[in-house]
Amino acid sequence: MRERNRPCRFVLGLMMALTIPSGILLVSVAEASSSSVDQTLLARGKYLARAGDCAACHRAPEEDGPAYAGGYVIHSPLGDIVASNITPSKSHGIGSYSEEDFKHVLTEGKRPDGTQLYPAMPYTSYRGLKDEDIHALYQYFQFGVEPVEKDIPETNLSFPFNLRAGMVLWNQLFLSDPYTSQENQDAKVDRGHYLVDTLGHCGSCHTPRNALMAEDHARYLSGADVEGWHAPNITSAASGIGSWSESQLAAYLETGHVPGLAQAGGGMADAIDHSLRYLTDEDRNSIAAYLKQVPPIDTGSPLDMEEVSGSSEAPELAVLEPVQATDPDTLTRADSIDGRRLYQGACASCHQVDGQGTSDHFYPSLVHNTATQGDSVNNLVMAIIQGVDRQTDAYHVSMPAYGDSLNDEQIAAISNHVLQTFGNVDLSVEAQQVAQLRRGGPSPWLVSAMPWLLGAGGLIALAVVVAIGTMLRRRKVCR
Repeated sequence: MRERNRPCRFVLGLMMALTIPSGILLVSVAEASSSSVDQTLLARGKYLARAGDCAACHRAPEEDGPAYAGGYVIHSPLGDIVASNITPSKSHGIGSYSEEDFKHVLTEGKRPDGTQLYPAMPYTSYRGLKDEDIHALYQYFQFGVEPVEKDIPETNLSFPFNLRAGMVLWNQLFLSDPYTSQENQDAKVDRGHYLVDTLGHCGSCHTPRNALMAEDHARYLSGADVEGWHAPNITSAASGIGSWSESQLAAYLETGHVPGLAQAGGGMADAIDHSLRYLTDEDRNSIAAYLKQVPPIDTGSPLDMEEVSGSSEAPELAVLEPVQATDPDTLTRADSIDGRRLYQGACASCHQVDGQGTSDHFYPSLVHNTATQGDSVNNLVMAIIQGVDRQTDAYHVSMPAYGDSLNDEQIAAISNHVLQTFGNVDLSVEAQQVAQLRRGGPSPWLVSAMPWLLGAGGLIALAVVVAIGTMLRRRKVCR
C-alpha cells in the first residue's frame, strides 16, 4: 500500500515544487532580465527619449496618465491623429518589436505589418539618428518603461488622407537624411546640429512647408504657423534670433522665458515642459551655438528689443487710468466689446494696467514682448484663446485660457487694445481672424484644394469611361 502511494506522493510533491515557487521563479527571472540590461544604457535611452520629446505626443489623454500609453490627439491639418501606445506591452504597444522593427518605425515611418505612419510622427527627422542612439532608445522602451495594457482609438482621417499607401510616394519624394556631420564643423556646433535636426526635430514646426506639406528646406527654420500659433524664425537673421545671445537662447530652452524678449506658449511650451528643460546645459548651449550660425533668412522687419526698451516708455497713466465700475462684472460682460474694459477686467491684474508686468518678470511685460511687438498676431491671440501652461524646474507658469468665456469679437477687441497701447500699432485683429485661429489657422493648399482635385479626378475618370464606352460601341458597329 505504501509502495503504491509513493508515486502519488512524488507527483504531488513535484507539482507543489513546480507551483509554489513558480511565482518566485518568474519574479527572479524578470529581475534577472531587468538587471542584465546595462543601466547606463537605459539612462542614456531615457535621456534621448526626452530629447526626442516622445512624451509630449505619446502621453495619455488624461492628466497624470501612464507614461507613453498613447491616446493623445494631435490636431493636424489633415485631421486628428491619435498617438500610439509605445510601452513594451506585447498586445497594445511595441513589446513584440525587434530592434530592426523599431529602427524602421523611427527612420522610415513603417510598422512591422507594413502600415505607413503619417509624418506627425517625425520619422523624417529621426531618420538622421545614429545607430547607437537608436539602440539605446530601443533598450529603454523595452526594459525601462512600464507596459500599459490599454486600447486606444485608431486614427481615422477622411478620404483620401486615410489611404496610408499614399505615404509611400510621399516618402519617395521627400524622405531624406536630415543630418550629415561636417568635418570642418566645430564639435559643439555639430552636436547642436544633430540635436536640432534629429531628436529635437525643430524643423517640424519652424520650417515652412510646401504645397504637399513637406518641409521646404530652402526656407529652413525661417518660421511657420502651427495649429494657430506662430513658430518664429530661428535663423541668424535680424528678423530671427540674430540679436539673441547664446546664453539667452540656452536660457529660453530651459525655462521658455527671457525677460524683455519672449515667453513660450503652445507647442513650444510643451517642448520645454516635456523635453528641453531636461537637457544638459552642454546640449542646450550646443543647440544655441548651432542656431546662431544657421544662414539668415529675412522674413520681416527686425525686432530690436533694445530700441523698444529705450523708446517705448510706459504709456501715459492718464490714458491708462483704471475703469471705474461699481459692478466688477461689467468689465467682462458677455456683450461687451470694449477692449480696454475687457483688458482691465481679465488681464491687468497680472500684466498690470500699464502693460509692464511685474518687476520680477514672473508676469511678463506686454511692451517688451515678441508676441506683441512682432509681425504676427497669432501668438497674442492664441495665448488669449488657449492660455499658457508651462512647467519649469523652478516654477509653473499658468495663464488662464479665455477661449470659452470670450467670443471672437471680444478677443479681437482685447488684442487690438494690447497692440495699439503696448505693441505693434501697425497690426490689427478681426473677429474672423480669431475664428480661423481657433480652428488651427488657415488650411494648407493641399487640404483646401482636395475637394476640387477629387472633383477634377472624378470628371477625368468619367471622361475616360465615356471614351472607352464610345470606342467599344464603334468597334461593335464596324464588325
